[in-house]
Amino acid sequence: MDRQYELAIVRRAFARRLMAAAGIANPGIEAAFATVERERYLGPGPWPILRSIGYIPTPDDDPVHLYADILIGIIPERGLNNGMPSYHVPLLASADIRAGEHVVHIGAGVGYYTAIMARLAGPAGRVTAIEFDTGLARRAAANFSHASNVQVFQGDGFSMSFDPADVIYVNAGVTHPADIWLDRLNDRGRLILPLTSERTWSPDGATLISHYGAVFRIERQGDDYFAAWISAVGLYPCEGGRDRASEAALDAAFQKGGWRAVTRLYRAADLPDDRCWLRGTQWALAYD
Repeated sequence: MDRQYELAIVRRAFARRLMAAAGIANPGIEAAFATVERERYLGPGPWPILRSIGYIPTPDDDPVHLYADILIGIIPERGLNNGMPSYHVPLLASADIRAGEHVVHIGAGVGYYTAIMARLAGPAGRVTAIEFDTGLARRAAANFSHASNVQVFQGDGFSMSFDPADVIYVNAGVTHPADIWLDRLNDRGRLILPLTSERTWSPDGATLISHYGAVFRIERQGDDYFAAWISAVGLYPCEGGRDRASEAALDAAFQKGGWRAVTRLYRAADLPDDRCWLRGTQWALAYD
């Protein structure tokens, strides 16, 4: 059997398993995971796979090892990984990237999930990928050197300017949304926002989780921002996207619970306490 044909079968099976495990039927996302070659973005193997005892290299450089729901180290000495596909499937489904849209990917890493987004946006759409780490940004830029619908920039995605976007997909943990993300979100645009706390705590009363957080989908409708919880998350912190006061407020919000009931993001902080899950500086996540 031709090797590329064999790998194509492996990728299709990988994509089918991901969608089934997530309980999501989305032909576009499934086709993207079945088509995009993970090894193309991670470079030559063997690859460091994060296990419970640390990073373990794959036995060899066969790309078949990459088509599983695993974390793969991209800077393992710093704990930076190419993320779990099962984490991204429901977020991508919630982002609902459509053909022709402009997507901004904050925290693009080496670009594997950027490529998934570019596949969803199609040749008529485009992806602006922003990566803080200089080395990773350089690798991502090389990976997309021949792509017509992806631009890679090195910089702080929390403050860097970009064109108005239909989807802003944040792939690093923040304590609050950046003003520019809310400002540059088009009408009916979607922001995927992971809010994470540094404190180790127990969300279910039994299991300790470090860097625990919650991912919200924020949709802009005119001057209103509607919010919905998507999933729990433990994520690498966003450079520039954290401060002590916001950290303390977010930690207190997680401890009191209620994040799944959040329905609105307000660009004001003067809401009654009983309506707020999290109150920031000139913004709040609230229940109605």
